[in-house]
Amino acid sequence: MAYKKWIIADADKERASEVSEKFNIDPFVAFLLVSRGIREDIDVSDFLASSCEFSDPFKLKDMEKAAARIEQAIDFGEKITVYGDYDCDGVTSTALLITFLRNMGAEADYYIPSREAEGYGMNKTALDKIQSGGTKLIITVDNGISAIDEADYIYSLGMELIVTDHHQIGDVLPKAEAVINPHREDNDIKFRDLAGVGVAFKLVCAIYGDTEDMLYQFSDLVAIGTIADIVPLVSENRGLVKAGLRMINEGSRMGIEALKRAAGADEKMLSSTDVAFMICPRINATGRVDSASRAVELLIAESFDDAAFKADQLNIDNTHRQELEQNIFEDVKLKIAENPALVKNRVIVISGESYHHGVVGIVASRVLDEYGKPVIIIGVDENGNARGSARSIDGFNIYDAISDCEDLLSQFGGHPKAAGMSLKADDIDEFRKRINEYALDHYPVMPAQAINIDIKMSPFYLNLELAKNLSVLEPFGEANPRALFALVGLTIISITAMGNGKHIRLECEKKGKKIRVVKFGCSEEDFPFAVGDKIDAAVRISVNPYNGREYLSVQAADIKRNGIDDEKYFSEKSVYELFSLNRNNDTSVFPGREICSVIYKFLKSKGEWRFGFDELYFSLNQVTYGQLKFALKAFEQSGLIAADNHKITVCRVDAKVDLMNTSIMKELKGRLNRE
Repeated sequence: MAYKKWIIADADKERASEVSEKFNIDPFVAFLLVSRGIREDIDVSDFLASSCEFSDPFKLKDMEKAAARIEQAIDFGEKITVYGDYDCDGVTSTALLITFLRNMGAEADYYIPSREAEGYGMNKTALDKIQSGGTKLIITVDNGISAIDEADYIYSLGMELIVTDHHQIGDVLPKAEAVINPHREDNDIKFRDLAGVGVAFKLVCAIYGDTEDMLYQFSDLVAIGTIADIVPLVSENRGLVKAGLRMINEGSRMGIEALKRAAGADEKMLSSTDVAFMICPRINATGRVDSASRAVELLIAESFDDAAFKADQLNIDNTHRQELEQNIFEDVKLKIAENPALVKNRVIVISGESYHHGVVGIVASRVLDEYGKPVIIIGVDENGNARGSARSIDGFNIYDAISDCEDLLSQFGGHPKAAGMSLKADDIDEFRKRINEYALDHYPVMPAQAINIDIKMSPFYLNLELAKNLSVLEPFGEANPRALFALVGLTIISITAMGNGKHIRLECEKKGKKIRVVKFGCSEEDFPFAVGDKIDAAVRISVNPYNGREYLSVQAADIKRNGIDDEKYFSEKSVYELFSLNRNNDTSVFPGREICSVIYKFLKSKGEWRFGFDELYFSLNQVTYGQLKFALKAFEQSGLIAADNHKITVCRVDAKVDLMNTSIMKELKGRLNRE
């Protein structure tokens, strides 16, 4: 994994103390609230409240028009089609609105386009099909705000349109009876960050006239879609998810109960984190690899046997999705091994034949975690058409970067940290070149991949009581993540393998206080530290019930060597990258004979190194980032080492080697005018 910069939050300790005393909450919890900007009494009170005051749905522009038109369609028996989307937000939005309309006596069906065959949003072929089925009114959920041409086409076919969406608004609104979007500037609302399902919920509240009743009926669907779409879990979203989690855990909807059972969570009280990792991926999976309609049918199922069958199908889809994802990820790693230059670029762009469009975004996220750079993974079909998904780090706007290459693209869209695009396969190389030129021009120093930590604290304060007290911050999610604590200067006492070797448990100690830390997804073989080493650990804590008792569970999100200088590392890395791009001639990257000797002696003492470049840099602690990069290249060219991905093997060499005669050293000396 790429090395991450730790950013530790700061807060007004005096104000945190006042909040702790006034609201009778744990001092650390109060510190977290203040550091996250929740510092005024009214904001703290609202955040800690068990319920939420929801705004009047009619404060959304066009809501009155939408409600009146839908009521008219129901009264006159006009057929309504809900036009949804294939992701979890779109699926839950569709299930919510179709259930409500049918309960109100409407003749209603729904349409969700195929991710693979049709792509996002409305298309004219689908609209022809909908019109031929007798539909008079189309209501979009989680899409439609950018469908300008398609909206006009709807009216040319004699149908009418209501748009409900939450995506950003362009310069022109689509033709419609009503356009409901929280981002409209003419809304009379304070909170605008609703998911698509949140907007659909506002619509049914307006038609029905009672928010509490609608919460009782639909908050479970709203919670799942809101969590899945990674919108901020604050304000109304927080209230919706709180209510939805209660409904999910009470087991009131057959489809969700069946899905919980299929996920092995039917006996568990689910948190927002559980929903994010157990429920949402299964709903998303069917839209990625099959038809999202299967997920809608599960959520509106009226018999448990039917729901159980459909939930098992979604489970199979999720397994298939995982297999597709792993196959593409392995192919991407192979391409990188064959052509390391791919990951030296500022923006990593990798393409492959028949990469499934439904999972390339997940693969891009995994590659980003591995290399700490913006990533675009592109799948190419047999006709030479290419579709890609991008993921980025904080501080690098991938949407703007892609927009700069607009002339090469047939379609694109997205956000600062995630985007998608379509283009011709023949243009991929030029696209890679152009987007990296943009990155170099606009980001001379690339933003560091960061991990945000709430508090640096002593392990003496980590206990079961604190883990329980943190529950007042639930539900966790975007803009309200689980608390992350930095434990600095821990000494490793023991390392134990867990889960058939897939995970490890560390016994650590600081000033006589012992603590157990679990690191998931890291084998003992891949762990770069040994007993006696001092480490810093960024950890999350939770309550672990077992055999009728409760225990403190401490899970490491990140572990690094104690005493690392973040600023030095990222500064030297930037110097090296700019040097490689001929943007400087900094002599600090040149590894002289003495430096090369230090590096080689260290590697020879180990025999091999399998923990990656960053950990080798930190272990040496006396060479610059650039010196190590170029020294390793010289060692490889001279046959002293063999490098394979993250592994370095020291080779047996009988003859004397002159490193300064390697091509990389000659190139460096010529460029830097060194003898």
